Amino acid sequence: MMRDIKAFLQPPIMGETKEIIVSRRFLDEEGNPVPFKVRVIDQETNDKIIKRATTRKKINGTVVQEFDNARYGKLLVQACVVEPDFGNAEICAYYKTADPLEVPGRMLSVGEYNRMVKAIKEINEIETSDEDVEALEDEAKN
Repeated sequence: MMRDIKAFLQPPIMGETKEIIVSRRFLDEEGNPVPFKVRVIDQETNDKIIKRATTRKKINGTVVQEFDNARYGKLLVQACVVEPDFGNAEICAYYKTADPLEVPGRMLSVGEYNRMVKAIKEINEIETSDEDVEALEDEAKN
C-alpha cells in the first residue's frame, strides 16, 4: 500500500536549533548565563565532515584511508555550534589561535565540552538508545 508522498516532503532540517547552558562561567551584563546555540545538520553536511576527517595515504602501492576521530569531533562541533562563532577573529585572538577548530578545546573545560557535545548528539539524534528506536518503531506501527 502506497503512503502519501507528501509526508516525506519536509523542509530541510538544518534550521532547527537549541540553546544550552554549557557553563555558568559565561555571563551577560546582568550576571545571567549565556547559552550556546547548537543546530541540527543534515546527512549531506555530515558526509562532507567525514570526508574532511579522512586522509588517504599510499602504503606499499595501496591507497589506505584513515579516519581521524578527533578531527571529526572538532569539525562536527564547528558545524553544529551557531553561537558563539568560533571563527570570530576576536575569539580566536583571545584564545591565541588562528584555527577556529582549536577554540572550543581552549575555551571549555572537559565537563563543559562534554555538555556541549552531548547537546549536539541529542539534537542530531546521534547515538540514540535501543529504547528510543523501539519507541519510534512502535509509534510508526500505531
